[in-house]
Amino acid sequence: MVGSELLTSLSENKKLLTLSCELGSSNRMHRFATNNLSEASIEEYTITPNMILSIFAFSLIISISHVNAGDFCVGDLSLPAGPAGYSCKNVAKVTVDDFTFSALGTAGNTSNLIKAAVTPAFAAQFPGVNGLSISGARLDIAPEGVVPMHTHPGASEILAVIKGTICAGFISSANKVYFKKLNTGDVMVFPQALLHFQINAGEEDAVALVAFSSSEPGLQILDYALFANDLPSEIVEKTTFLDDAQVKKLKGVLGGTN
Repeated sequence: MVGSELLTSLSENKKLLTLSCELGSSNRMHRFATNNLSEASIEEYTITPNMILSIFAFSLIISISHVNAGDFCVGDLSLPAGPAGYSCKNVAKVTVDDFTFSALGTAGNTSNLIKAAVTPAFAAQFPGVNGLSISGARLDIAPEGVVPMHTHPGASEILAVIKGTICAGFISSANKVYFKKLNTGDVMVFPQALLHFQINAGEEDAVALVAFSSSEPGLQILDYALFANDLPSEIVEKTTFLDDAQVKKLKGVLGGTN
């Protein structure tokens, strides 16, 4: 259907108010036609292929209207980030280096409490992903290392093991656990905002590459949320069913107070 025919079909009656509904297996719909919105009469007619095409094309026009006019929005890291990410860098100052990132080729430092390291490629480190609803990271886990229960409030995650063996899993909102031992080449997805974990399940260093469905996925580690702050121990004990000695010990390990 050419443009003029589409417009003619969409504007056949300037005062047409349409209500579509399915009537069993019948391919028909009810239409309210009126010259005055206070007085409506019902007319029935058959849906034609041209009408379906018109509706589809009209929906496509609406969806296209929401696409950003620019090709990209490289983050301007000299300005603070907001809820929608960073402001766009002046296009005249954008270079190819804004769209490349080399840090994922370097192993992270796993000499820490959890024997694991995450090297992020989020908008703050990789401004080219700003506004594109995508980012990445490298995960290094030494033998006996673990990435504790954590969540990414702003993104789903997909993890691909490129070296070693990782036991990974997540817990659904219904408290059902899904976990599996992943070998080199295996991939696992973690739905947005659900608690999940990764553990080195082998005797050598494990490495994985991770992708997120946001340029700023966010991160909250459950253990640190509970024991690395100044929430009074009495409250932690009541909400976790742990005794005072256990809470104090975990607070001491993770840097919490009170």
